[in-house]
Amino acid sequence: MKVRVRIAPSPTGYLHIGTARTALFNYFFAKRHGGQFILRIEDTDLERSDKKYEKDIIDGLKWLGLDWDEGPLDVGTEGDLFSNKYKGDCSPYRQTERIDIYEKYLKQLLEKGFAYYCYCAKEELEADRQAMLTQGLAPKYSGRCRGGKPKSSSEAQIIRFKIPDSQVSFRDMIRGEISFNMGMMGDVAIAKDLRTPLYNFAVVVDDQEMQITHVIRGEDHINNTPKQILIIEALGFNKPHYAHLPLILDPDRSKMSKRFSATSISEYKEQGYLSEAMINFLALLGWHSKDNKEIFSKEELIKEFDLSRVQKAGAVFNIDKLNWLNAQYIKNIKDEELAEKLNLVNSEQNLKIIHLSKDRMNKLSDFKNISHFFYKLPDYPADLLVWRKQNKADTIKILEELVGIINNSKEIIALANKKGKGDVLWPLRAALSGLDASPGPLEILDVLGGEEARRRLDIAIDKFKF
Repeated sequence: MKVRVRIAPSPTGYLHIGTARTALFNYFFAKRHGGQFILRIEDTDLERSDKKYEKDIIDGLKWLGLDWDEGPLDVGTEGDLFSNKYKGDCSPYRQTERIDIYEKYLKQLLEKGFAYYCYCAKEELEADRQAMLTQGLAPKYSGRCRGGKPKSSSEAQIIRFKIPDSQVSFRDMIRGEISFNMGMMGDVAIAKDLRTPLYNFAVVVDDQEMQITHVIRGEDHINNTPKQILIIEALGFNKPHYAHLPLILDPDRSKMSKRFSATSISEYKEQGYLSEAMINFLALLGWHSKDNKEIFSKEELIKEFDLSRVQKAGAVFNIDKLNWLNAQYIKNIKDEELAEKLNLVNSEQNLKIIHLSKDRMNKLSDFKNISHFFYKLPDYPADLLVWRKQNKADTIKILEELVGIINNSKEIIALANKKGKGDVLWPLRAALSGLDASPGPLEILDVLGGEEARRRLDIAIDKFKF
């Protein structure tokens, strides 16, 4: 059977780092095995779902280069209703457009006695829950509506699936054999009514209808898996293979939160991280290669990716590692391409500035802070021009000599060798940059040109006159 995997985000928030990592691992697995990667939008949470989140999710996946083989064809612009056009034979790929399909299978479960209407009011359920907690028991549904007759409310509140008092086991491709005692769980809600399915039911139907062969998702879904397997068996569906990825953790090993770092892909994009670096970084969150190599192209990751090398323990999000990786990609990118990413005119001067700056950049957003002095000389104190024990009078003389030879690098070097490198090159660099840390003076001079450099030297000399 051809490998078919899916990423099924809910548009109730922006594309999260965890969802992006899950999408990436599904994509790698599909491409490694010549399979298909499917995008499905799980938007049945009508109160929280929003088209702006769907657009962010799709834009984020596109930015990462995770092109889906089946799913939404286009998304329009923010605020627009997205086109209901799809690519693939299992459309539609938005759950809100699949209600008739869910209704058909809900009726089957009800008719065959696998599911029933529950009439219990929320107050009754909460009272039962508190009673069980008082007795030291794990809360679960009491089963009072299993007989099918209303006990209190005149209208059904939800549809429940009958959980048998048995054990459910499955083999996880990462964690091995996992077993659950279902008698501890109680009957689970699978729909609010025939036209409003809930997660554990809808995902089972969608995976069957879309012929999903492997479900690769976060370990927070492990407890959902036995419920879904029972629904699969009740409907006579094919059971997919399961693999549950480790959670992404903050440095203190708690679940990832905004306390330590941004959590959405769009935030990292805005901060100036490259998609290639982000792909590389996400791939190493819970997976490692055979030789512990750290820098990969997307093609190399597809070739090497193997679920057997995914770890069971949580993967710690290390922002320093991401910054290092991003810096490596920035250093190796062509100056012309970097100019485009920085939205700069592809001029000779800009390319020179980029070439000088990129070795000091961790993110694209660093460019402004690193290179701003090329475009506008910052104000600075006269004392910055004075090298160590050099006095102001000698500094002025050096600056005045430099004005006369500013177009001749060889004469500048000769002067530095004669007077002392620090005595000459420090005031020159400070005068040209206005900073106490910057590239070398001759490199700055090459970018600025003689006319602008002479103007800045004059400004430096004038600082000692007031």
